Amino acid sequence: MTMSTTGGRRRPPTIHDVAREAGVSRGTVSRVLNGGHYVSPAAQEAVNAAIRRTGYVVNRHARSLITGRSDSVGFLLTEPQEKFFEDPNFNVLLRGCTQALAAHDIPLLLMLAGTEDERRRITRYITSGHVDGVLLVSSHSGNPVAEELSEAGVPLVACGKPIGLGSKISYVAADDRDGARDMTRHLLSLGRRRVGMVTGPLDTPGGVERLAGYKEVLAEAGVEVDDRLVVSGDYSRLSGERGAERLLAQVPDLDAVFVASDLMARGVLTTLERAGRRVPEDVAVGGFDDSPAALASSPELTTMRQPFDRISAEMVRVLLAQIGGEDTAAVILPTELVKREST
Repeated sequence: MTMSTTGGRRRPPTIHDVAREAGVSRGTVSRVLNGGHYVSPAAQEAVNAAIRRTGYVVNRHARSLITGRSDSVGFLLTEPQEKFFEDPNFNVLLRGCTQALAAHDIPLLLMLAGTEDERRRITRYITSGHVDGVLLVSSHSGNPVAEELSEAGVPLVACGKPIGLGSKISYVAADDRDGARDMTRHLLSLGRRRVGMVTGPLDTPGGVERLAGYKEVLAEAGVEVDDRLVVSGDYSRLSGERGAERLLAQVPDLDAVFVASDLMARGVLTTLERAGRRVPEDVAVGGFDDSPAALASSPELTTMRQPFDRISAEMVRVLLAQIGGEDTAAVILPTELVKREST
C-alpha cells in the first residue's frame, strides 16, 4: 500500500499515489473516477486495483469544484416531522433509496419540510446547488415545491404522480387505482355489500386514485355508491380510528371497510373492537401498502402490497438518468393482493 507521512502522521493516499501504483498517468485515473470514458479495460482494471490497494477515497469537495456537481441527492419529505416517524412507509422508501444510491457511492440527504418556512429554506438550499437532484415524497396539490424545483431546472423524481403537473416532472408510482379496484372486488367477492372506505388525503395522488378505483368497482357491481360510506383520513392511525367511528355512526350495518393505508387500518380495527364488532365475521377490513403495520395488527391485515423496493430502485434510476441529461419519465408498478386474517 502506498502511504506517505507528514510530521509523523500518515497522509491519506492521493490521486498521484493511485497513478503511481497503477503505472498510469494522473489523467487516466481522473477519467476512471469520472466514468471511465476513453480508458482501456486494462487501464481501468489497473486503476481500480490500485484504489483498493492504496485505500484511496475520492475527495468529493475537490471533484465538485471540477464537475460542478455535489455528488449527493436529497430525499425531500413535505410532511410534518412526526409523520416521518409514525408512518413506516417513509422509512422503507428512505432505506431503499439509500441502498440504491450506495451502489453508486452517492450519499442521500434527508430533508423534512412540513411548514411553509421549512419549504422556503430547503428550496433555497436545493436550488443553490447543494444536491444534484431530489427524490420527492408525499407531494400535496397546491404545494409549490415540486413546480419551483422543476422550473429551477433541478432534476426531480416524485413518489406518486404529482397532481396537476402533467409530464413536467418524473415520477414512480404504484398503480393505486388498479390496487383499489382489486381490494374492492375482493371485499365484494366475500358477499359484503355495505363496503365503506377511509380514503387518504384527497390532495394527494394516492388519495384520489384509490377512491376512484373503489367507486368504479362498486358501480360495475351495481352496488350503490353511498356518500355516507366514504370518509377521509390523513394516513395516520388516529384518522383511521375517527374515520371508523364516523362510518359506524352513519352506516350501522357496515359489513366491510377498504382503508387507504395499513396504518389507518390499524386505527379502524381499534374502533371496531371497541364497538364490539368482530373482524372479519362482522366487518371485513382491507388495507393498502403491506407495510410493517399490516403484520403488527390483530388480526393480521389483508392488504395491497406496494413494491417499495422496486419503487425506491426505480426512483433512483430515473433520477440518475435525469441528472445525466435524459428527459423526464413515468414508471407505474403493479400492486398485489395479500390475503390475511382480516377478510
